Amino acid sequence: MVPDVSTGSDTRGLIVYLFGPGRRDEHTDPHIVAAWDTAGAPDPGRDPEASYTQLAKRLDHHVDLRTRELGGEKPQQHVWHCPVRTAPGDRYLTDAEWAEVASRVVAATGIAPKGDEKACRWIAVRHADDHIHILATTVRADGRRPRTHRDGWRAQQECRKIEAEFGLRRLKSGDLTAPPTPTGAERAKAERQGQTLTARHWLREQAYAVAAAVHTEGDYFTVLQSLGIEVKTRLGPKTGDVIGYSLAAPGDTSAAGEPVWYGGSKLAPDLSINRLRERFPAQEVTDRPQHAADPAEPWRHTATALHTARAALESSDETTAQGYLAAFGDVLYNMTSAASGPHRAELQAAAHAFNRARRSTIRADRQTANALREAAKELAYASHEPGGLAIALVFAALHLARAGAQWHQQRGHEQQAAAAEEAFRHLQAGYQQAAAPVLAGLGRRAPHSTTASRFEQDLRAALPGHAERVLADPSWSALTTTLARAETAGHSPRRLLAEVGTHRELDSAEHPAEVLIWRITAQPSRRAQAARRRSAVGGIPPVFPVPPRSTTATVDTKPDGGGRAVTRR
Repeated sequence: MVPDVSTGSDTRGLIVYLFGPGRRDEHTDPHIVAAWDTAGAPDPGRDPEASYTQLAKRLDHHVDLRTRELGGEKPQQHVWHCPVRTAPGDRYLTDAEWAEVASRVVAATGIAPKGDEKACRWIAVRHADDHIHILATTVRADGRRPRTHRDGWRAQQECRKIEAEFGLRRLKSGDLTAPPTPTGAERAKAERQGQTLTARHWLREQAYAVAAAVHTEGDYFTVLQSLGIEVKTRLGPKTGDVIGYSLAAPGDTSAAGEPVWYGGSKLAPDLSINRLRERFPAQEVTDRPQHAADPAEPWRHTATALHTARAALESSDETTAQGYLAAFGDVLYNMTSAASGPHRAELQAAAHAFNRARRSTIRADRQTANALREAAKELAYASHEPGGLAIALVFAALHLARAGAQWHQQRGHEQQAAAAEEAFRHLQAGYQQAAAPVLAGLGRRAPHSTTASRFEQDLRAALPGHAERVLADPSWSALTTTLARAETAGHSPRRLLAEVGTHRELDSAEHPAEVLIWRITAQPSRRAQAARRRSAVGGIPPVFPVPPRSTTATVDTKPDGGGRAVTRR
């Protein structure tokens, strides 16, 4: 059961909508099922002599009295509106049951506490099988405004109790960290314009994608403007510093032709100006690593940082763990922007899903996760996608998403746990799409049987407790090819197996050979490392000069909200 609280200032206008045919003639038999006074509330749905104006005047009675006391100034946002909808598949509720739901919701939210004779006036209108609309005017009989602080959260808590008592589907409780949902008007506007996303949702995804890719607050606003998004900043009266900002989507205007603005915090809590600044270093970093000589390094660097994040989730420091989960959201966006295969759609869906898991009531310590966030930004400027290493990164990401789901679940963060689990499923699907042909190719290039036998001896010596499961894995032949490549790159197969086999994924993995393949793939070449060290010590310039990093990034503006960051040189 889902309540959705909003406020407005046009009592009659909302009544006209509730008792009217709907935007697509979807309203059937509109009628009042409950009210502050069933005898005194005219019902235009059932009484042909009752008019919308009569009902509006009755509801606005206390508002009008208060308006005269204020010298003609009507209280702002005095109309309280709360649709309450059952979940798909729930049983049919009778009018009497919906009346009880409405009475409990207005009592829980402070609109009309039980036994309060001076409470606000309200009605509940039903015009469909699966929901009602509660309309109230928020001026009490004594002229005071009701205490509706956290009314949305209180409505949710009451609905959780109603679900249990009525035998309805139990939905997940919120914790006030979710982003604001698009309003019905926003959704209807998107439908009229043929858009799959509302302007609010599209702006949110673009803002997340840009914030994940850029390095400074200034670049954030610059790149958003390059996408055609209008940016309006709010300056402090004394310092002149930016203290807030709003965004408007291209072509999204009001009836008067003015841009429709959304404040950063109204897109998502962690897109406010203060939360954004926590993502960026206090001073611009000028010595970021350049990887043009080894294009695979950003992928390897990010995979290593993800393993560090996994360890952080197992620590007792919750603020650090939440900081890593917030930074992991940036990783997912930049993995999507750097990917080019058919699995890109699944990575994009994972990034969108995980946004809900980035935030909880635990305040994130973002500074401790700076290494992961900076590694993620390197992906936004990566020149190409190295097949095997890119899959190793997806493999590491799906394990971190599953660990994030478990971390949230242990702390009762139901919505975040569900979001992280959904992201895991998308990452798992993307991994399977990308990994299958690569594993098949590795298997076809397996080394000679004598070499494979030697690697089997190394496996038994390094990982005696896992050897039989690894050898029985269909990807064993692909692992022998991976070990042969690592040996060519300067690694000792036995030592390497012992090192990568210590990670806990191996204990529960259905395909342990795949775990070892991607762990080994993410290891840097020892010979390449030694060559770079000799070059640095001897002062010899690299064979391929490193071009300067561009400071301008763009994000594509596909209607699906994807954020592909590219570098302009």
